[in-house]
Amino acid sequence: MKKILSVALLLCLALMLSLSASADTIKIGMITDVAGINDQSFNQFAWAGLQNLAKEDPSFEVQYLESKTDADYQTNINTFLDEDYDLIICVGYMLADATRQAAEDNPDRKFAIVDDASIDLPNVACLTFAQEQCSYLVGLIAGYTTKTKTVGYIQGMVSDTMNLFGVGFITGVLEACPDATVLQYNANSFTDIAGGNTAAKDMITKGADVIYHAAGGTGQGAMTACQEADIWGIGVDSDQAVVLNNDKIITSALKDTGTGCVDIAKAVKNNSFVGGNHHYTLLEGAVGFATTGNHIPADVLEKVEAAKTAIMEGKMTVPTNVADCPAFTLAK
Repeated sequence: MKKILSVALLLCLALMLSLSASADTIKIGMITDVAGINDQSFNQFAWAGLQNLAKEDPSFEVQYLESKTDADYQTNINTFLDEDYDLIICVGYMLADATRQAAEDNPDRKFAIVDDASIDLPNVACLTFAQEQCSYLVGLIAGYTTKTKTVGYIQGMVSDTMNLFGVGFITGVLEACPDATVLQYNANSFTDIAGGNTAAKDMITKGADVIYHAAGGTGQGAMTACQEADIWGIGVDSDQAVVLNNDKIITSALKDTGTGCVDIAKAVKNNSFVGGNHHYTLLEGAVGFATTGNHIPADVLEKVEAAKTAIMEGKMTVPTNVADCPAFTLAK
């Protein structure tokens, strides 16, 4: 009888511990946009941040669902809702409509969206980044290093969020080289590698010797064209000289989407989740520029670091409006 009771007590204890562990688990679900989890860009950065969080704190269970088409957004959100995830993170402004609808229909559930600030609901945290700041800094690098005074800019799609990349970049280029020409192309896709390659080659034919892309997977094709033509490319979001193994990427505009995703996940665990816009800048270290390969000339790096410090200290601001950058023409 004593043995039976002992076994029963042990089973009960094991069950209680299991239930306790289960109750303490914070389930975080991330949904990519159509660029996919391996976009070498903001989807991949967001997922890397969540993976690192789960390694550091086993109470977090993280999972992602990949969207192949726009139709997958709502379906993927519903999957995480059905599985009672504590937080659903939607990566990319293209998920805004689906996120808003789901949040309105499920006011007791928590959501976050990366790169969109249009949703004004208490259960949605909008994670935005000062991409104009990092784009401005790499624009300075482009303007200071171009020899032909012609540089290129390839954008994935035209939107208020994406336009900030172009506004910042062109402002930086023209500050460093006032008589520069900035060739601009809207790819209207984040997944068209061949299209990005063709667009970059066209710019190179027209004299561009530095090309920056804010175009996700499309930009991979552009960076390959730069490498083949032996001109400088500028990556985006991640350090693409490393992830693309490309020695002709002089720098990348860094945007660590993982920073915001980790912050909001921790807020859910700490019961401090707050909806509204959570904005990340140079001050938080969420944006910046890469120096891999030491390709940036020392005098140029000094000027760019000085500009970065001035922005962080509030002594200068980078435009966040298309109207303040007349040379940006993609939105017209």
